[in-house]
Amino acid sequence: MKERGKMAKKEKTNVMRALEQQKIPYTAHQYPHEGKAVDGTTVAGLIGKDVASGYKTLVTEGVSGEHYVFVVPVCKELDLKKAARAVGEKAVCMVHVAELQRLTGYVRGGCSPIGMKKHYQTVLHSDAQNLDFLVVSAGRIGEQVELKPQDLLRVTRGTCADVARSADGKDNKPS
Repeated sequence: MKERGKMAKKEKTNVMRALEQQKIPYTAHQYPHEGKAVDGTTVAGLIGKDVASGYKTLVTEGVSGEHYVFVVPVCKELDLKKAARAVGEKAVCMVHVAELQRLTGYVRGGCSPIGMKKHYQTVLHSDAQNLDFLVVSAGRIGEQVELKPQDLLRVTRGTCADVARSADGKDNKPS
């Protein structure tokens, strides 16, 4: 029986296989998790990366019934109004966690924008364009991949847009 949260050598995830198939370089990171989802800020510390490089994957549904994937900094929140504008919807709402695995093949805390069961329109928050690399889930709780933002956009066929806001609800823009 496997012990949860142990850092034993694991097989490659679908995310890693997808990146290798497209010849996209990445660095894999593992962190202890006791079998539970860990917040992105904590994950950054556990893998020794600046929290600004950590990105989370959020799945939404538009009023049209279409689903969309947004990749935003772990220290920010998805701005639903900006997100809706970015994908041409009147409004979007977060997908209920119970629907996540059915739609993506991933569980909460292990959801990656790469290698989902189906391709969904993907939007990366525009701050990522200023980074040399970013870190996203490798498709399993306890595993992350580090790659260039432009490579993430290539593998997801994604676009960039301003879709996030600071966690306190302010955009941190100078007055």
